[in-house]
Amino acid sequence: MRAFVRDNALSLAFLIIFVLALVGQSIAGHAYNNEELITHGQAPIDYLPFVTSSAFLVDVAENWQSEFLQFFLFIFATIWFVQRGSPESKKPGDEGVGDDRSQRVGAHARADSPAWARAGGARQRIYSNSLLLVMGTIFLLSWFAQSLGGVIVTNDDNAMHGTPPITWTDYIVSPDFWNRTLQNWQSEFLAVGAMVAFTIYLRQRGSSESKPVGLPHHVTSEETE
Repeated sequence: MRAFVRDNALSLAFLIIFVLALVGQSIAGHAYNNEELITHGQAPIDYLPFVTSSAFLVDVAENWQSEFLQFFLFIFATIWFVQRGSPESKKPGDEGVGDDRSQRVGAHARADSPAWARAGGARQRIYSNSLLLVMGTIFLLSWFAQSLGGVIVTNDDNAMHGTPPITWTDYIVSPDFWNRTLQNWQSEFLAVGAMVAFTIYLRQRGSSESKPVGLPHHVTSEETE
């Protein structure tokens, strides 16, 4: 067990932080939702009905879809674009998907390489793009969940104000939907861009996300020095 925790400490730490943050969001969201209900002369609801409600779903999915879109675009962009000096980038000249030898696939795979990396054809193509496929799928599912929850929340709000309900199609082209969506997207893109740029000139000793402290700014990795 000790070895398992040590070998997976980074994943486990962020899983714990994620669960704590999600629980905290649900508690704060429940309190805020009940304040809104009381303000509009309605009875407050219990915790369990709240965390299974569209109001909670839309807030959670709204953040998830922007995060996974960020990673999807960053992973895709780093195939074709480089940033000299950033450890978040490949070396200049290494743009593209790479050859079979550098990727250790097919005849160039190791004995302990994943089975689908050693295989050819469709299995190798799928596995070669599996990270993008999974990130893109989670983004689309989260975006769809956000839109479904959002239209329900909007129609509940419309009902309280005596306004006719709208369709899902109406909602996904509405200013409210895109205002909420783009608020998240722009912050994610700013964070990624800042990380790429800051790591050219700034260092964090001991972090895999940073170059060695003494490496020159213009060097992307130790191999290019």
